[in-house]
Amino acid sequence: MSTQWKYLVVKADTGMWGTFKPEDLQEQLDKHGRLGWELVNVVHSMPGYSSPTLIFKREA
Repeated sequence: MSTQWKYLVVKADTGMWGTFKPEDLQEQLDKHGRLGWELVNVVHSMPGYSSPTLIFKREA
């Protein structure tokens, strides 16, 4: 049987101009990592102007 995956999509918190503190992003990554989620992609709809969307996966 093949592996089944669950996915989690999280919008990273940023300032008004899409800026963020690296330590805040690190906290988000660590939080989800402790819960068993693995970051697989980061999506920017408009780099520099919108919050990045973090995409995680883990086994179902």
